[in-house]
Amino acid sequence: MSKKEEKIILISGGTDGLGLATAKKLSKDHTVIVLSPTKSKCEAAVKYEGVDDFVVADITKNKEVEKAVKDVIKRYGRIDVLINSAGIWVEGNLENNEAERIQKVLEVNTLGTILLTQKVLPYMKELASGRIINIISQAGVIPKGGRSVYRASKYAVKGFTDSLLLEVAPFNVSVCGFYPDKMNTNFFKKGGTDIKTNDYIDTSEAVKCIEFMVDAPMDLNFPEFGIKKINQYL
Repeated sequence: MSKKEEKIILISGGTDGLGLATAKKLSKDHTVIVLSPTKSKCEAAVKYEGVDDFVVADITKNKEVEKAVKDVIKRYGRIDVLINSAGIWVEGNLENNEAERIQKVLEVNTLGTILLTQKVLPYMKELASGRIINIISQAGVIPKGGRSVYRASKYAVKGFTDSLLLEVAPFNVSVCGFYPDKMNTNFFKKGGTDIKTNDYIDTSEAVKCIEFMVDAPMDLNFPEFGIKKINQYL
């Protein structure tokens, strides 16, 4: 694949977990820009992980998101694929969740996805081409007690995804929902939950699915792409 055929890909949450694994893989054939609020993590992704470039922004801050997207457009001229991978975890009965944590989870998982998509979409519409991939997880379709806040944030993104794909289809922009079950990452540990993840989906398998969506013809859409390991049904 020549440089002109490469896609310009922006990945939120691209400095850790699934986002970083995806960025590393896609950087082999495409130009990948990771977005994170932590500059040192962005620099490490470029220096040590082979990622092409980065922009720094808190996806819950409208002005920061707007500037970051404009910076990408200024450098590369377009964004072919947006992957909304940023997310944070919370669990526990509702009354045991701190108000500040509830707000943060909803801001990052839901509002951040919406704001970043909002800022990228006009450029895709202008070119009548683009793909938005929202990493939603099975938490966006399966209810579970003790996780009402996290589930609410993901159910909201599912509704956003399902509705937006109808809104932007006339502009030749696809909106895809990716629904992996629990994965073997540090996601839960970062959220304060110490659980063994060795038997969960390996990130490399999830990345293969994302890569498939990225490289598929742009006139195809993947409204619900879900994956589970067999043991996750037991």
